[in-house]
Amino acid sequence: MNYFNELARLLDREQAFDKAQHEALLLQRSVQERIALGVTWFPIAITNSELGRGDYLTITVNRTNHLEEGHRFRFGMPVSLFSNHSPQKDRLHGVIAFAGRDTMRISFRVDELPAWSRGGRLGIDLLFDENSYKEMHRALDEANLALSNENQYSLVRLLLGEADARVPPHNPAYENDSLNPSQNKAIAHILGGNPLSILHGPPGTGKTTTLVYAVQALLMQQPQQLLIVAPSNTAVDVLTERLDAAGVSVVRIGNPVKVSDHLQELTLDARVDNHASRKTVKTLEKQARAYVDMAHKYKRNFGKAEREQRKALFDEARKIRKEVDQLLDYIVQDVLTKAQVITATLVGANHYTIRDRQYRTVIIDEAAQALEPACWIPILKADHVVLAGDHCQLPPTIKSDHRTSGGLYHTLFEKLVTRHPLNVSLLDVQYRMNVQIMKYPSVALYADRLQAGPTAAHWTLCGDDSPIIFIDTAGAGFEETVVDHAVSNRDEAHFLRNHLASFATNLNTSLSDQAFPSIGIITPYRAQSLYLLEIIAQDERLQPYMEQLQVNTIDSFQGQEKDVIYISLTRSNEKQEIGFLADTRRMNVAMTRARKKLIIIGDSSTIGRHYFYAGFLDYIDSLAKHHSVWEWDR
Repeated sequence: MNYFNELARLLDREQAFDKAQHEALLLQRSVQERIALGVTWFPIAITNSELGRGDYLTITVNRTNHLEEGHRFRFGMPVSLFSNHSPQKDRLHGVIAFAGRDTMRISFRVDELPAWSRGGRLGIDLLFDENSYKEMHRALDEANLALSNENQYSLVRLLLGEADARVPPHNPAYENDSLNPSQNKAIAHILGGNPLSILHGPPGTGKTTTLVYAVQALLMQQPQQLLIVAPSNTAVDVLTERLDAAGVSVVRIGNPVKVSDHLQELTLDARVDNHASRKTVKTLEKQARAYVDMAHKYKRNFGKAEREQRKALFDEARKIRKEVDQLLDYIVQDVLTKAQVITATLVGANHYTIRDRQYRTVIIDEAAQALEPACWIPILKADHVVLAGDHCQLPPTIKSDHRTSGGLYHTLFEKLVTRHPLNVSLLDVQYRMNVQIMKYPSVALYADRLQAGPTAAHWTLCGDDSPIIFIDTAGAGFEETVVDHAVSNRDEAHFLRNHLASFATNLNTSLSDQAFPSIGIITPYRAQSLYLLEIIAQDERLQPYMEQLQVNTIDSFQGQEKDVIYISLTRSNEKQEIGFLADTRRMNVAMTRARKKLIIIGDSSTIGRHYFYAGFLDYIDSLAKHHSVWEWDR
């Protein structure tokens, strides 16, 4: 089957599954459950209403409760306004124009809100996002077309291995005293004119720092505009802030997840609002609003003359609105053209304001966590593409398939590392972990090529000489339980809680005037993390340290680091079934979150037959750091 047709088939399956899940959630869950899941705001208050771009009615809404809850609402997603009087019947669909922590602007293709919106309490539901899938399918179709054109040099054909990568005779010299040799070598490759550069950044190796310096070097080498994208809004936010701090002129497309005034100022919306011509826009918008307000003063029962006058007022408002749109288009393009770097999510690379832009260089960060169909959206806009990531950490989230390899799990980044090994630059010095914590992941997953930077190699907690230990629960009767596919191990959780309480108390005593370290408690299983969170929060011994403690799943910890990490492996059964633990990428993420101390708790008899854990146990034995749970008061 054709390469892109097969990707489209896999994407269709993912879309169907995703849509069915989302629709079932809206239909089968109560409002309170949907609020908790972050897909509903209820009740809301409408704080503003105006005729917006393209004759769309734009309203501003605030949520009035559950302000501490997170949510999944993002720019460009479809939503539905509903009334509690008739939540199935009284609905109006719109699109999010802005999404903040507690405020949203929503555009509707109507002149005014329906009558039912003026009675009862209103809410907003997040609908299934068809647009992302449409953009991915459109990119696959376009890439397929480029692939079929054999008479033309094509980046698409090169990436698929059907054309040879053009490797220059030598890369230009690049030396920066702030970087290590592997980072300098990676930037030299990016500057070398090859259409493909792959930046492989294991945990703690300064991948983001390297990308920022690479961007600065590219801009110095040749005046150009760069597009930098990532699969998540959070990753885009990090890069946007880092580039801005480095003095790069950057414009963020879409709304940041991170709520900070400075990051908001870097968005396209904010740059447009601060443009010199914005004052003229506001004057015209005020005129249009005045005409709309006059039109709305007419009541339902009026004659022909009043109806015509109302229509004339709306027509005049629309005429002014067209002037506003034209002026806004000019402002948007002026802002974008002057930017050195545009940042967006993968799908955001096709935002209507930048859809037709082409770039000499496109950088895709966290590419090993990105769905391949989404990667083709920005790639098709590039002459030179840089992919940065680490395929030895977590893969993308695939909802339709619970396997951990093949299909959409097999990312473009991973494929390109295999197809074009000469284009891979490995960052080999990590600045996060004590060398004992780093060593086993390095041996097992990175061909023992990682080195510990001098600042991190030997750091430990105050008075501690055991940066890594394994506490073995074999023979202790700590049996796992599985309820509706949710795996937990309450005995192991209680042991971890007690060990943590004793550890924190002793550590606090020895620290004297030093700051208490940050501690992460992580596990592959959500049910186990929820139970750990519950019992830790209830333990009086741990109350003084709660601000320094974080409990979550491994997946939620990617991208974070703590001074101390506890890992609850959870699995303990006679069949030696280890489930999620078989995905060594997940365990790599877990082990490499720790800076100064790593404490792993698990059943060696359950995990020991898997090659990765057998190797780990051998490594722990070589350090004489293999302990039994019986050594502690349980």
